[in-house]
Amino acid sequence: MKIDNKLIIGSATSAHQVEGNNKNSDCWIMENVKDSVWVEPSGVGVDHYNLYPEDIERMAKAGYKAYRFSIEWARVEPQRGVFDQNEIEHYRKMLLCCQKNNIIPVVTFHHFSSPSWLMSIGGWESEELPELFAIYCKKVAEELGDLLPYVCTINEANMRLQIAKLMKNYEKPKADNDSQTIQVGLNSDADQFKERYMNRLATAFKTKAENIQPFISMASARGDELVMQAHMKARQAIKEVSPKTKVGLTLSLFDYQPVAGGESVCEAEWNDDFRHYLPALAEDDFLGVQNYTRKVVDENGEIPLSKDIKVTQPGYEFYPEALGHVVTKVAKDWHKPILITENGAAVDNDEDRVLFIKRALTGLQACIDAGIDIPMYFYWSLLDNFEWQAGYSQTFGLIAVNRKTMKRTPKDSFYYLGKIAKTHNI
Repeated sequence: MKIDNKLIIGSATSAHQVEGNNKNSDCWIMENVKDSVWVEPSGVGVDHYNLYPEDIERMAKAGYKAYRFSIEWARVEPQRGVFDQNEIEHYRKMLLCCQKNNIIPVVTFHHFSSPSWLMSIGGWESEELPELFAIYCKKVAEELGDLLPYVCTINEANMRLQIAKLMKNYEKPKADNDSQTIQVGLNSDADQFKERYMNRLATAFKTKAENIQPFISMASARGDELVMQAHMKARQAIKEVSPKTKVGLTLSLFDYQPVAGGESVCEAEWNDDFRHYLPALAEDDFLGVQNYTRKVVDENGEIPLSKDIKVTQPGYEFYPEALGHVVTKVAKDWHKPILITENGAAVDNDEDRVLFIKRALTGLQACIDAGIDIPMYFYWSLLDNFEWQAGYSQTFGLIAVNRKTMKRTPKDSFYYLGKIAKTHNI
């Protein structure tokens, strides 16, 4: 089967998940505090900070045409108002490496991790957050804008609201919510928000417990608004200094499928996840869609998966067709380009990953045939990496990494997707 010759295919990572030693970030502190709810610390990551030249070159040789990665705010601005020029130059070298290898960079300015100093003023619930984020984004765009064709300001900007809903569901009787799905490596245990743990974090961050509001935490209604304000201010700041850069953000979106009475629940969930953000995105150049699975919903919410359903390592239903369904629904309200900024499967058997890619791209081609503007598809992820609170247990990667030697071993799926990128044949 042929796919559209204009579809640019790449893979994705994020800084904290692959670089290693992100010691000025909030995530680093949360991973390393005593009795952390993170199953293990990120440590040296998979040393992409030093090995990015070989990783990017390997992608290019295999046929990939684009790479989505993130710039780490905690590296660039390790102290409030103090920018590290050496780190800016590091990311300049990464962008030049992409250019050298004819790889189009799509760069995320915030992918979950933040500078630890942000927690002292209330993190992602702070009224200062939008302006502070815009200052950081403007600095990066001033320095690197000529090398930035695409910028995603915030990764999965709706994630904080999704986490809030997840944790509220955990307050219900267990039988009502034993299949709550979220598209991030999160230990959904209310224990992490208990007083003792928060007090430990307060000591580590040297601030009040109530100030500790990392991106991967529950948003208040105001917190959700602040994320959008941060995005809009960042978009304006980037455009002021780098007008040619295309700016958008990414959203975590599920394929909601109603059964017997679930239609109104699905519509409410879709409004929360997507539609209510549309006014804030009106001036964006593109939207990044991130999808991994579906949710089947009745009048009471998500239906628990039966034991005979095939699942991936995080417990998601193995359902690649979700991507095409989500894009079709997004396109009813969004009439600008849609970039697939994440889609993938953490599986034990790489043959399943190949099958996932084949079925997902088949659905995506149907969307293109229907006239939807989809310029890029990024598989998550390039490398087996650190999946947040779940640690290194989930293998989404096209490339396996021996974390003792850092040796890379490309999987068959890496070559399969690279061949599609070159030949546009599934």
